[in-house]
Amino acid sequence: MRKVGEHKARKGLIRFEIDEERGIARSVKISGDFFIYPEEAVEELEKSLEGREISKLEDAIDEFFKVNFEGEMPYITVEDFKIALKNALRGEKNDEA
Repeated sequence: MRKVGEHKARKGLIRFEIDEERGIARSVKISGDFFIYPEEAVEELEKSLEGREISKLEDAIDEFFKVNFEGEMPYITVEDFKIALKNALRGEKNDEA
C-alpha cells in the first residue's frame, strides 16, 4: 500500500511516499522544494528508512540526523521531516504500484 503525505515547512515542502508491505517500508521517496546540503543526504535518508518497520521510521529519522548527517538544512528541521512522515502514515493513499 502506498502512503503519501506532505508538510509545508518554514521554507519548503517535504513530501514522503512510502510503499508499505506487512508493516515494512519497502521503498521510501522523499521529495519537495526544500534545500539540503549535501543533496545526497536525501537519498541516504531514504535508504536508511527502507526495510524498516513502519512503527520505527520516526526513530530512524532521528538516528540518521544524529549519526549520519553533517550538512545544512536552512529553514527546515528534523521535526519537519517527522511531521511529513506522520502525515504520510496517516494519509494512506491507495495508489497500488
